[in-house]
This record gives sequence, C-alpha cells and structure tokens, in this order.
Amino acid sequence: MEEEKLTDSELIESYKRGNKKVITILVKRWHIIFCKVAFIIVKDKFIAKDIAQESWKVILNKIESLQNSNKFKSWALQIVKSKSIDYLRKVNRRNKNLEKYKKELSVYNSDFEEEEETNSNIVLKKRLKKAIQSLPNKQRVVIELFYLNEYSLKEISSLLHISVGTAKSRLFNAREELKSILKHK
Repeated sequence: MEEEKLTDSELIESYKRGNKKVITILVKRWHIIFCKVAFIIVKDKFIAKDIAQESWKVILNKIESLQNSNKFKSWALQIVKSKSIDYLRKVNRRNKNLEKYKKELSVYNSDFEEEEETNSNIVLKKRLKKAIQSLPNKQRVVIELFYLNEYSLKEISSLLHISVGTAKSRLFNAREELKSILKHK
C-alpha cells in the first residue's frame, strides 16, 4: 500500500484533510513503541498497554490541533509519558490512602482494646468489632471503609478497583451478615 510509505507528517496532513483511514497506519507504526515507553515507566506490561490505548484516545482527540505535524513523534511520546506518570501518581495516592486506612484502623483497634468493659456501649462495641472481624474479608474491608473511615461508595469503588454497584452490594451483604451474627449472640 502506498500510504504505508508516507511519513508521519504526510499521514497526519492526510488525516486532517479527511482521510481517517491513515490513522491505522500510524497506530501500526507507533503502538508497540508507546507500549514500550509506558512499560519503562510503569514496569507492568498490562498497565503499559492500557496507557498506550489511553494515549491514543488523547492523540486522536487532539491531532487536529497539532500545528507542526513533523513533531508528531515527540508530541505523541510526551502524551504517553504524561499518562504513565499520571498513573504512577494515582497509584501513589491510592497507596497513601491505604496506609492511612491501616494506620487509622490500628489506632482504632488499640483504642478499642484499652476501654473498660463496664459500660454497655463498650460491650456492644466489642461484640460489633468481633462480628466485623468474622465477616468475609471483602465485606469487612467495605464496611470498615464506609463506617469507620467514612469513605463514600464511589471512593471505596475507586480505592478497591470495583464498581460502585459491587461496593454497595458488599456493604448491604455485610450489614445483613452483621445483623445475623449479632442476633445469634
């Protein structure tokens, strides 16, 4: 095919003139390179592929505004690098949130154990804590994030990489399980 012999600049100019088919040539030419660049930054080949795919979305949305089509390579690679760095920042924020959650949970647990059992509220709290600890891990984590750390369902879904519906379902099931456990004690 003659189009495959065209330079990136010529392909982009052809695209801007309405030949949308040339994008497939650019993708064939650059996708693997984008994956490799992303991999160098994120060190995970599956994530790198996702980043390359997301980068293509940005490239296709902004290619019309690329003023100098001779600079496609550096422009596109900068998008891939930015997406990769954004991913690492997101992971770092998520890890910090998880560490904060663990720290708060350990403080909660130690505070909980230091209280005296003479007060009926304290006895109830201990029963509730024990019941929460007996929940399946997926339900326990959601209920602790929701009630102890006051995260929204949307924040929980983002933190745990599950849908909001799944977070809501796990929270509902955890509540039902807690009702059942506390009734039988």
